[in-house]
Amino acid sequence: MSLGDSRLTRTSAGSLTGERTEVTSRRERRFVGAAVRASRAWTTLRAGGRAVAAWCRATIRPAGALVLAAASVGLVAGMVFGWVEAIVAGAAALVLLVLALPFLLNARTYGIELMLDRERVVAGTPARAQVTVRNSGSRAALPGRIDVPIGAGLVEFGVPMLAAGAVSTHALEMPPQRRGIVRIGPATTVRSDPLGLLRREHAFEDVQELFVHPRTVVVPSSSAGLIRDLDGSPTRRLVDADMSFHAIREYAPGDARRQIHWKSTAKTGQLMVRQYEESRRSRMAVVLGLAEGEYASDDEFELAVSAAGSLALRAVHDARDLDIVVGAEIPRVVRGRLRAIRHIPAGSPRVVLDGFSAVERLAETMSFPDVCRLTAEANERLSVAVLVAGSGVGLATLRLAALAFSADAAVVAVICDERAHPRTQVAGPLTVLTIGTLDDLSGLMLRGARS
Repeated sequence: MSLGDSRLTRTSAGSLTGERTEVTSRRERRFVGAAVRASRAWTTLRAGGRAVAAWCRATIRPAGALVLAAASVGLVAGMVFGWVEAIVAGAAALVLLVLALPFLLNARTYGIELMLDRERVVAGTPARAQVTVRNSGSRAALPGRIDVPIGAGLVEFGVPMLAAGAVSTHALEMPPQRRGIVRIGPATTVRSDPLGLLRREHAFEDVQELFVHPRTVVVPSSSAGLIRDLDGSPTRRLVDADMSFHAIREYAPGDARRQIHWKSTAKTGQLMVRQYEESRRSRMAVVLGLAEGEYASDDEFELAVSAAGSLALRAVHDARDLDIVVGAEIPRVVRGRLRAIRHIPAGSPRVVLDGFSAVERLAETMSFPDVCRLTAEANERLSVAVLVAGSGVGLATLRLAALAFSADAAVVAVICDERAHPRTQVAGPLTVLTIGTLDDLSGLMLRGARS
């Protein structure tokens, strides 16, 4: 009897404990569910508040904020204190805000096409573009404004009211630009009310690049650096021994007997010798320093870029093998442990000028002698090297830079100094040209070619 009572007691106790546990877990699930729903609602509310705040910052202008404050304060104060004037002022401000809202509509119905007149211009030359605005919506679009960023500047013009499918064309006159790569766009549509209370913008993705080339001059061609090479290209100079056969001529005293063409001699009865076209090669390097301390001003650096570009174009036109080398930017943390140079493509005149358009002065780069040393190590077959530097590079530094090249290479240094008079100096194997303007380069090169 006692055993049965004990079993019954344990069972009842167990069932009561289970019911108590079930009730407790049910309450916990309700509490946890309510907490999760509250957290989700708070997250949604916070995200919505951020979106509204971002929209207000982008849409409401300072004048609009003032009118909104006047409407809020006026209506609240008028209702609380019974001030009729405050209620009228608040209602008027609210009406202004409501009337400004339709001017923000259809901001995305515009389709904009930006076409450059020319993708490449010379520094100091104005450029033109054409902006075509099309209303791609099914309803008429209210007047608006288009902002077109041009480099660091901004050009804006108004767009009239456009019917559905209508097109408005605008000529964009860009002021003369400095050398560089100018980003044009993206165009932005700006919708605003006449009072400037509200404003809405929509930026498009189309971005154009305008290459502003450096100014260049025509420099005379020179045979400096042309080296006899049987693997080179034939020239118009005729010699007695080479690989490219040219013609047969009569024997002259002093001609080598091994060059006698015996078949022609047998036919004509006179001694005839072979004549060849001389094969030559020329591997030229144009080295431009980019360190800020090497130039006295930005104009002096532009003069150096123009001089290097002119010399590189001459080499391309002369069909020479060309290396255009400039210094590379080196982070401060690895300066002294990293050496780096950058090559500008030299496939065609346009490619060369495009590369010079992107050249900028660098605060962290190698010194000019180190750039020349690394250039010589990268190509040991250089036959002529032209070093272009600013007035901050002295003659001793240039002579040190010239020592990096082989002894049989012709080395010419061009110092760009706007305060100096044009002159030519010869310091051992190094020829130094000092120019104050870009036109001085052509004159000094012509004088050197004649001499």
